[in-house]
Amino acid sequence: MFPEYDVIVVGAGHAGCEAAAAAAKMGSKVLLATMNMNTIAQMSCNPAMGGVAKGQIVREVDALGGMSGIITDQTMIQFRMLNKSKGPAMWSPRAQSDRMRFAEAWRLTLEQTENVDFWQEMISSIVVEDGRAAGVRTSLGITIRGKAVILTNGTFLNGIIHIGEKQLGGGRAGEKSAKGITEQLIEIGFEAGRMKTGTPPRVDGRSLDYSRMEEQFGDEKPSKFSYTDTETLKEQRSCFITYTNSDVHEILKTGFEKSPMFQGRIQGLGPRYCPSIEDKINRFAERDRHQIFVEPEGWNTVEVYVNGFSSSLPEDVQHKALRKIVGFENAKMFRPGYAIEYDFFPPTQLNLTLETKLVNNLYFAGQINGTTGYEEAACQGLMAGINAHNKVHGKESFVLKRSEAYIGVLIDDLVNKGTDEPYRMFTSRAEHRILLRQDNADIRLTKLGFKLGLADETRLKAVDKKIEETGEIIAYLNNKPIEPGDINSMLESLGSAPIVEKQRAGQLIKRPNVEIEHIAAAIPAVAEYLSKFKADSVEQAGIAVKYESYIEKEHVMANKMSELENYNIKGKINYRDIPALSTEAKEKLLKVQPETIGQASRISGVSPADISVLMVYLGK
Repeated sequence: MFPEYDVIVVGAGHAGCEAAAAAAKMGSKVLLATMNMNTIAQMSCNPAMGGVAKGQIVREVDALGGMSGIITDQTMIQFRMLNKSKGPAMWSPRAQSDRMRFAEAWRLTLEQTENVDFWQEMISSIVVEDGRAAGVRTSLGITIRGKAVILTNGTFLNGIIHIGEKQLGGGRAGEKSAKGITEQLIEIGFEAGRMKTGTPPRVDGRSLDYSRMEEQFGDEKPSKFSYTDTETLKEQRSCFITYTNSDVHEILKTGFEKSPMFQGRIQGLGPRYCPSIEDKINRFAERDRHQIFVEPEGWNTVEVYVNGFSSSLPEDVQHKALRKIVGFENAKMFRPGYAIEYDFFPPTQLNLTLETKLVNNLYFAGQINGTTGYEEAACQGLMAGINAHNKVHGKESFVLKRSEAYIGVLIDDLVNKGTDEPYRMFTSRAEHRILLRQDNADIRLTKLGFKLGLADETRLKAVDKKIEETGEIIAYLNNKPIEPGDINSMLESLGSAPIVEKQRAGQLIKRPNVEIEHIAAAIPAVAEYLSKFKADSVEQAGIAVKYESYIEKEHVMANKMSELENYNIKGKINYRDIPALSTEAKEKLLKVQPETIGQASRISGVSPADISVLMVYLGK
């Protein structure tokens, strides 16, 4: 009935979709198995992509040749560039998506991708032969052979939904949980744990009074995620902001005695940076209000996502409390919020390729690794798909360094440090964030994507053109003389000191308050010159000139770190045989079995002194 596939992907969420698309585009014969074909790429929680650091990941996925950026551009209803008041290392694109169109676009894309087959059924176990994944078995007892298997099960592994005192088996509201895989993996020798996440109630937008809320518009000139020629938004839908109050908090407290979180019915750990509303009012009792973002779920639907009101309290308590929020006095609830608890596998059991250490050709990606977020899942799926394809075709593994991409930071953190709560990417996690900006992901990664066979030649030519244009603009700015009389009034209006003799444009742009667009506005010749180039090339040049010294320092630091990465540790080492290592270092190094000195240095519990001992032992 089935051929033998190169890669079998289990689960069709954001990780599974990217994994299947990547492996298929690279030439593998792929089977995408899902329990429900109608929920492919479902946005289970917030209908949005991007955000702080997450937006950088989507840009990186796109630069490598992944699909999340393109599909977001095709289906978004609002775009905002966050943190524009800060430096460019902090700028983060975010899009509000049309939930139904996003899922539809992903499904249609996969259906039109050569080499992708589909099968709708629960996968109950993995076929393991001689320590290698060799296929999957379905709940109907069907065996499907495959050379590599990627598990992207999301929240479905033994998932339990909590609403007050009610418990329902399920991986998502209205969908059953997946059984069998966890038990098999534990029997093989894998360590498993439990995690928790939550979602807020959805309400009927027709029942809300938006006139009593703060309107949040999209950017006046919206950008996009993909570096391809996807269209920019011509119209946008607004989001709105309102707040909880003391009345809301008092009503919520009446449900605490039935709270699954406070009564100990939930064992899994939840994300502390995205707490439920009951957790907020319990942990931050001194605050008399919390911000609520009122976000439409699409262009035409009236369903609204109540961001900031995640809850697992009884549904009647949720409804009463909602109606005390300004603008929600007559709110009608479509469905209550809930918490969901599910199995995950600590990611220290993985190699940097996302292949498991215990079973060859078996890969984990997404929430099964203890992460949260569509973006984190998508990039793991992409990397697992790439590496599964390369493994079964005898090609080199593909690993991104921490200095190359946020994706590299994420996977390195997971594999070396593990996680005891759902891992979410922040800019603060990246020590080289000045280099890893959202504006230069194409320059950093497209050539790698092209070499892999994911990014096409059109993308490569566009990047080469951008690099060429950026270089021309930088040279022009660093040589263009500016007279005091032409610029001083503008400088003074910006609160910057006037110049007494002519200066190069590049020197002026290095000032804190002066940007490339200010120079162009004051000097017609500069504006005329810049008009010949694409806007992203101009932006790139302005950033390169302003932050030149910081970028150079970051490159020096990254190069020093890469020297450690080049010290390979070949073969497995019994670290107990190195007496000078600390006891904790021996345990951690034995567990992780790092591939390089650099990786060893980032393992929690391994000190600089331990690294010195290890380098002496290895003769480095």
